[in-house]
Amino acid sequence: MRRLWYVMWKELLELRQDPRLFSIIFIAPVIQLTLLGYAATTDVKDVPLLIVDQDRSPASRQLISRFDASPYFSIAGTVGNVNDVDPWLERGKAWLALTIPADYHEAIDGGRPATLQMIADGTDSSSTGIAMGYAASLVNAYNQELARQRMLAAGHDAPPTAIEARIRVWFNPELESRYFMIPGIVALLLLVITTNLSSMAVVREKELGTLEQLNVTPITRWQLIVGKLLPYAVIGLIDVVLVITVALLWFRIPLLGSPVLLFVTSGIYLLTTLGLGLFISTISDTQQQAMMTGTFFFLTPMLYLSGFIFPIENMPAVIQPVTYLIPLRYFIVIVRGIFLKGIGWSVLWPQIVALLAWGIAIVGLAVARSRKTLN
Repeated sequence: MRRLWYVMWKELLELRQDPRLFSIIFIAPVIQLTLLGYAATTDVKDVPLLIVDQDRSPASRQLISRFDASPYFSIAGTVGNVNDVDPWLERGKAWLALTIPADYHEAIDGGRPATLQMIADGTDSSSTGIAMGYAASLVNAYNQELARQRMLAAGHDAPPTAIEARIRVWFNPELESRYFMIPGIVALLLLVITTNLSSMAVVREKELGTLEQLNVTPITRWQLIVGKLLPYAVIGLIDVVLVITVALLWFRIPLLGSPVLLFVTSGIYLLTTLGLGLFISTISDTQQQAMMTGTFFFLTPMLYLSGFIFPIENMPAVIQPVTYLIPLRYFIVIVRGIFLKGIGWSVLWPQIVALLAWGIAIVGLAVARSRKTLN
């Protein structure tokens, strides 16, 4: 144990020699979580809307006021001709353009159907689709209100609504996207920080030419490997506490589940990330090569295939089985389930077992590879 402690102390001293590492290890995760917590959002609000009012009547102004009062739209400007729409969409000053025809008030007053034209910038198909849905819902609600007003004005009772939907959202009742994104960001940051740090463990000795000196010291291979990884495990646990604290206190993300289960599964997840970093370290000759290998061949595929950005259910059927090879997939399900749903071992045990299996497999592969490197 004393030899193991000396190896750990040596690794900590090497980290201490680079003052920038302190900011990377402890400050960068908090800053990245804060920035991504605000930037990584799928909420569509304050959509810039261009009004093409060719009618200029009280009826058209009443419709425009509905859009102006909605939190989902912001009136970007008003023009009188459809030909003036293109410059607004091309420059990104407006996402949508609502065209009100010149005979709009006559159709409304006469009880005839009135046609509105909605022109959309489809560059961002996801956000545009959501915004178009908001616009369609607003117009439909306004149309039903006008129909009731006409019937009441004619002396008829308004027909009762045939179907009334009462929607209740159990998890994330306010439908805040950051509640969904930030737990995933926690998992992503731990992957990036701990994998990059541990990937420097062995390759640094190669680059400095001290690997041969370690081979002749009276320490076993397991003592060298464990002594190099344990400091990063401690750093990873500290980062877990930091980022979870920021998520709870700053972003007010609810932690409905067990904090103990969250930390235990985070430890299993760190086993996977540290093993992955050790494996990268054994197949690389320089620290720069280790960084590039980890980023392009491991971290980027995990980011795209884990379900953090793109839902796995929407991926092609050929790609979906590949996602089972991504450990990040299981931990994202675990951390989101503990944070937002409050579920525990009885529900999450398949993901926990799969994550543990991948952690053991990756560490075993990394240890086997490191033995060949150190011999």
